[in-house]
Parts: sequence; structure tokens; C-alpha cells
Amino acid sequence: MGGLDESLRLPRLISNGMILQREQPIKIWGWAKPGTAVTVKFLEREHTALAGVDGAWAVVLPSAQAGGPHSMEVRTEGEVQVITDILVGDVWLCSGQSNMQLPMERVDLMFPQEIAEANNPLIREFKVPERFDFHGPQNDLEGGTWTAANPETVRSFSAVGYFFAKALFERYRVPIGLVDASIGGTPVQAWMSREALAPYPEYLEEADMCANDSYVRKVQAKDQAAQEEWHRRLREGDQGLNSRPRWYDRAFTPTGDWQSVEIPFKWQDVPELAGLIGSVWFRKVFYVPESLGGKPGLLLLGAIVDSDATYLNGRLVGSTGYKYPPRKYSIPLGVLQPGANLLVVRAMSHTGEGEFVPEKPYQLVVGDEIIDLDGPWQYKVGGVAEEPLPPITFFIYKPVGLYNGMIAPLTSYALKGVIWYQGESNTGNPGNYCDLFSRLITDWRTRWQRPDLPFLYVQLANYMPAAELPSESNWAELRHQQLLALANPHTAMATAVDVGEWNDLHPLNKKAVGERLALGARAVAYGEDITYSGPIYKSMEVQGNKIILSFDHVDGGLESRGGPMKHFAIAGCDGTFRWANAEIVGDKVAVWHEGVPEPRAVRYAWADNPTGANLYNKAGLPASPFRTD
Repeated sequence: MGGLDESLRLPRLISNGMILQREQPIKIWGWAKPGTAVTVKFLEREHTALAGVDGAWAVVLPSAQAGGPHSMEVRTEGEVQVITDILVGDVWLCSGQSNMQLPMERVDLMFPQEIAEANNPLIREFKVPERFDFHGPQNDLEGGTWTAANPETVRSFSAVGYFFAKALFERYRVPIGLVDASIGGTPVQAWMSREALAPYPEYLEEADMCANDSYVRKVQAKDQAAQEEWHRRLREGDQGLNSRPRWYDRAFTPTGDWQSVEIPFKWQDVPELAGLIGSVWFRKVFYVPESLGGKPGLLLLGAIVDSDATYLNGRLVGSTGYKYPPRKYSIPLGVLQPGANLLVVRAMSHTGEGEFVPEKPYQLVVGDEIIDLDGPWQYKVGGVAEEPLPPITFFIYKPVGLYNGMIAPLTSYALKGVIWYQGESNTGNPGNYCDLFSRLITDWRTRWQRPDLPFLYVQLANYMPAAELPSESNWAELRHQQLLALANPHTAMATAVDVGEWNDLHPLNKKAVGERLALGARAVAYGEDITYSGPIYKSMEVQGNKIILSFDHVDGGLESRGGPMKHFAIAGCDGTFRWANAEIVGDKVAVWHEGVPEPRAVRYAWADNPTGANLYNKAGLPASPFRTD
């Protein structure tokens, strides 16, 4: 973007409603006809620059104090652009994968009051459009606007980002700008530059392959055609779609071969459905009182693996194409009937692991009334696929692409700091995560010319079923790698191992996460002397048959929440870990097991989902999982 013989043009970030970073030099840049003078007027001062041979120009304005709204005038030969509603405050880059991207809309049932009260024009978000590029760093974005928070617009804000901004605003009362550059499923290497990935030739080879546009288009077309063909065959072979009346119609009467099942459940627990790839129809007749007939409602169907189309009284009320999003379908006025109602779900398993995820809400909400929908349903197989749904090649996950397309265009825009929530997509190979992540931090600081740029990040939350015995865990190893990354200066880590959900990769309590990140910001970015971290393992000492653990961040002391200490494991010379006894002794923790007379190592919360781990400091912040071996 940019180039010769163009009229005056500004980057997308520099636009109406923007928030500029206070107390730092303000760079304003853009493109114009080569050789022309460009003048920027802001806060009664003017600065002029000449557009270079490539049309690029830039001025650096003096720092400004928090405030606004202001306007800015940018002019060149016979052309003037005016940017309005500018605030000066603190700007934070929000990046990572789906747990950063996840919008407030997804947490509306947990935080309805926060959304209803989100009427703050001094909190604004710029959503960076999703874009990968393997040809080189780009100098502008393809779109994006600054949006002020209100109860409607905030629904699309990053939930972690909003709660982080809200906490900072309430503390400092200055405008807070969020630049949200995050995409679900992305590994850390997608956000890294070629230079940062120099020690990893395998990643650079992958990026080089993706720089062949014809190759990318060919693969994308092939993948899309294969998926469309899979769905076409399944539709054509689905009895429920091809019978008359169709199985979702109210006029359809199920035959005697429909079976009963209790929802929620895993398909593998029902012999007929175990391993099935294809579509299964589920139906339930439920009753509503006369007073609710015709009223709008909200249908909650937990989470369904993998995809679904859902019908109420013969009308399609919602569909979802993949397994992670919670099924929240609005019921329009007039669809719900007094008396008997028919709910039908065509659920599709793409790989043979179908499921109605347990411990999720399955209910219809109408006003203050809740109608439970779990329990017995009828089901019948609609169609069976010969093979799993063909996979898609996600080029957006490939190394370097997102750095070039989404981060490089931001690096001239002054920041207060970065918040980062990512790591889930690197759990398959966690051993090099600390090195990769540290290289990303160093590289971004170089690009922004801020060696002390605050970098705050979230340690992976607890997820998946809890293990009965101590065992190895890639999720625990990645948390350990994140813990090691605290060796980078000007960083802080928000531990989230107590606010996850075993059955959801995307836990809803983003308020706790955002507020813990804000504590880190107050310490690292704003210089407050506060307790901002839970206990961090420091050292160990063997005393007889016990290991004595010391910690940093024990401010105010340690405490065991909800009963005796849990999720400590100890190992002796054989290296086998066993659940251990643990007790707080002053500011330390003693760990032992009667069957381990010569202990060598301790692990704490070392599991995918260390449910019950309960070591905190008196500030109420959880200890990071750790290992001493």
C-alpha cells in the first residue's frame, strides 16, 4: 500500500475517534505525491515533512497530556483532511488467539450488568482486520475503525481487553484505547517476523512455501471443494432431509425405530453412535404454559461436537459450523407455541467424536422462566459419511503471515504496552515456547523502538478432564514455559489456572483475567508498588523427608483456599510422582509423603486441569503451577 502519484492518504489507524498515546512523541505518517510538503496541525502546533520518492512521509509531534476530544488537520497541495474526536490517553495492543479474540457477546450471560453499563466513550477499540501476507511486512491495514464502548458496540469488543481497559480506566481516569489484533487458533510463530524466527529454518521454509500465491489459491480451492463435496454427499444421503415431511417438520411422526437417549452425552457411550461420522437427528417435545406462548426467548444448547442445525416448531432458529461456540439461539416472536413444542437438532460429527458437551446449560429461557431441555430425547441416524470431513489448510496459522499482515502496519503507532493471551495452539510441541515467545517480545520491542515496552500475558487456564494420578501434561509444560518467560524484563503473567472450565477451551470468566492483567499493568507499566502476581516458585531445600519450597510474591502471606493444600506431588530417586501432603509454614510450603523418605522433586498443579489446586497469596491471587525437576 502507499506508492507514487497518490493523493494524500493516512493509515487506517490514524482516523476519527482514535486514541493517541499520552506522554510519548506522537508519530503521524502517511502517503502523498512524491516531493510534496505535508503539514500536520495538532494542539495548535504545526509540523511539516516532505513526501519521499516512494510517497511516504512522517512527522513526530511532541508528547501530549491525557485529554480531548481534539481535532487534527493534515494538508498538502490543495488537499486537507481533518481527523475529529481524537483522545489522548493510553493505548494497549491486544494480541493472541481465541481467548483474546473472544468477544463480550460470548460472555453476556455471565456479565449482563457489565454490558448494560458499558457506556464509556473514553474506552475505545480498533479491530485489526484479519489478514496474512507472506511477501513481506505491510505498511497499512485493509480496514478498521475506532469504536467507542456502549452497551451495543461493546458486544464485539475483546472481553479480556474490555475488562482490562475498564479496570485501568477506573484506576487512572484517562482514555484507554485497545488495538485488537488477535485470531483464534493461531500459534505464536504466525505472529513473529522472519528475523525473530531466524533460528527456526523449518518455520521459514513453511513461510516461503506460502509466499507462492498460486500454491495458496490451489490448496484453498482444493480444500473448499473437498469440504463442499463431503457436505453435499451427507445432505443427499440424509434421510431426515430427503423424507417428506422432513424430520424437523411438525407434521412428521417418528417411527418406532427412533431410540431414546439422555442429553447431554458422548456419542461413544451409545453403541449405535460410537465412532459414527455423519448426521444424527435429535428431537424433543416440551410444553410451555399459555402465558409464554408467542414470546421471544433464548435457546441454550450447551456445546455440540461438531456442528448443528436447530429447528423449533419446524423453523430453523440457528446453526453453528464447528464445535467450540456455545449454542445460543434467539427465538423470534411468535415461534414458541402454548402447549406442545417440537425442538429438533440435526447434529453432525465430522470425525467420529460426536458429543453434547456435559455440564453446560440445555434450556429455553423466556423472560424470567427457564424450561430445562436436558434429559430424554429421541434420536435416529440421518446419514453416514464414508470418511471424516477433509481438513482445511489454515494459512492464517502459518509462520510470519500475521506479523506481516496485522502487526507490521501498527509499529509506528505509539503504545503503552501489550497484553497477550495465546499458547493453546502450541501445546502440541511446548518445549520451545519460551524461546519463541521471548523472541517475539524482543522483536516487537525492537519494532516499536521501546526496549522497555511492557508485555503482560496470560498463563493457560485449566482445561480437559482432571487426572486421578500425577502424570505428564503438555498443557502443564506450556504453562512452565510461560513461567520461564518472566525472565524477560518488564513482563508480568496473569495466572488463570483457577478460572478455566474443564469442558470449554474458551472459559467465560474473562473479567478475572482482564483484571489480573490490569494488576500487572499497574505494577509494570505504571510503576505502582502493589501485589500483582500470585506466588511464583523460587527455590527448594530438602530437610529430612520434606521439601521446603520458597516463593516470590507472597505479599501478605500464603493461604490455602477451601481446605487442606491440594495438587502437590512429590518424587524420590525413582522419579515417580505421588500425591503429597503439604502445609504452609510461614511464607514457605513443606511437602512430604510417607512413602518417599528421600525426596528429590516437587510438582504443583502439574496437569491439564489441576482442579482443586488452592495455593494463593493473601491478595487472592493463585500460585502459578510449577515443577522443581
